Amino acid sequence: MSRTETYREAESRIAELVRDLEDPVAAMASTAAVLHELLPAASWTGFYRVVAPELLRVGPYQGPVGCLEIAFDRGVCGTAARLERSQVVEDVHNFEGHIACDALARSEVVVPVFDTQHNLVAVLDIDSHYRAAFDDTDRVALERIIDLLRPCFASQERI
Repeated sequence: MSRTETYREAESRIAELVRDLEDPVAAMASTAAVLHELLPAASWTGFYRVVAPELLRVGPYQGPVGCLEIAFDRGVCGTAARLERSQVVEDVHNFEGHIACDALARSEVVVPVFDTQHNLVAVLDIDSHYRAAFDDTDRVALERIIDLLRPCFASQERI
């Protein structure tokens, strides 16, 4: 299956799972599971939730144990949260401030998650043990998938 087909499949499955769902934790858990299953390069797939001003805490994920907390001024996840903009990093070892939660991780894509009021509520983080595993194709597809989750966060202040 091509990457385009893989993302179409993921988008279709996730759209069905989160339709009429008002539980952000269930939405994140299901999304992480589908993406981790379908993306062969993914070594860690999951969410970091905004739990305090400028602080992320690990949420639902698939893969080895991740960092428990990440400040907005650290790492790829913190950068995505602080800038409220997706990050695609070909080689995390060349990313200033990279946090090595998984010493084998080489590349990463991180997408901010917003609620219906456009408040940042989480970031989706996908790591790979391969260098340059992600590019703009992944970023665009993942941003589209994350948009499907917005209604799930409609009534949540903190998750």
